[in-house]
Amino acid sequence: MGCSIVGAVKTTVEIPDALFAEAKLEAARRGVTFKALIEEGLVQVLRPDGAGHDFTLPDASVGGRGAREWHSLSHDERLALIYDT
Repeated sequence: MGCSIVGAVKTTVEIPDALFAEAKLEAARRGVTFKALIEEGLVQVLRPDGAGHDFTLPDASVGGRGAREWHSLSHDERLALIYDT
């Protein structure tokens, strides 16, 4: 999950039975452990700006040669492409 915890602490918390059952179902739905779900929730609450979260942009490639193709053009060729002349 990307949390940089050097050690770990074991603790006991009391939560309502219904919340526990809902959390267990959600963990199973996501294919993660109950512990991982709780850790993720704590990170979201304690670091709401997203710090500590791994994020990868989806691949939005459209083919072509990308910026290399653009950089090989002269200034006039770029203007022609931009302004459709």
